[in-house]
Amino acid sequence: MSIPENTNIGNFVVIEEGVKIGDNVTIGHHTVILKDTEIGDNVTIGCNCVLGIRKSQNKNMRKSDSTAQHLVIQANSRIGNLVSIYSGTTIAQDTFIADHASIRENVQIGNGTVIGRGAIIELNTQIGANCTIQTMAYVTGDTTIEDHVFIGPCVSMSNDKYMGAKEYILKGPYIQEDAKIGNNATLLPAITIGKSAIVGAGSVVTKNVDDYQTVIGSPANVISYENSVSKGMIERDTTT
Repeated sequence: MSIPENTNIGNFVVIEEGVKIGDNVTIGHHTVILKDTEIGDNVTIGCNCVLGIRKSQNKNMRKSDSTAQHLVIQANSRIGNLVSIYSGTTIAQDTFIADHASIRENVQIGNGTVIGRGAIIELNTQIGANCTIQTMAYVTGDTTIEDHVFIGPCVSMSNDKYMGAKEYILKGPYIQEDAKIGNNATLLPAITIGKSAIVGAGSVVTKNVDDYQTVIGSPANVISYENSVSKGMIERDTTT
């Protein structure tokens, strides 16, 4: 293990064997960086983090799809305090991960994305570039989120249609680029939220939402907005 001289390391930091650290990295007090983790240049890591956690499970828990064996945090990313990130995950450049966030194994997070305070990202999830996943959002396993998506505070997603009552291939939502999901919305398993669609705050989405549609309510229904796919915009229907 080689630690560059320009690394700023706090008190009581643990760095295990095989860890790779780039230039100008800052590591806060009491943080633990586990075996074989890779940290790029100019990364800042807060206090009391645990990075590169090896997955554990019992017979009732499924295995992840991960083939990677270590955590990668790319250049210029910022990790807050009390963050836990598992091995087999890649955090791309310029990502911001706020305090108390938890990110499981086999997760890919794109450039410039923000993961908010206390957000939970479960295993086998893909998150694109320049997304915002706000405070206390829950992104279930097996979810795909494309670029420039906004997920509001306390949004919840699910991937098990039968809640463990019978066999089911677990699949979270598929959220396409530029979609916006309002505060406290709930997304059921395997639904698709289309490009530039909007889900209103508190909505329960039980079926697919088309491109450019706006839905609200429980269950969520389309409100009086024209689906202007050809125009690339949303227009209000003033006839109602």
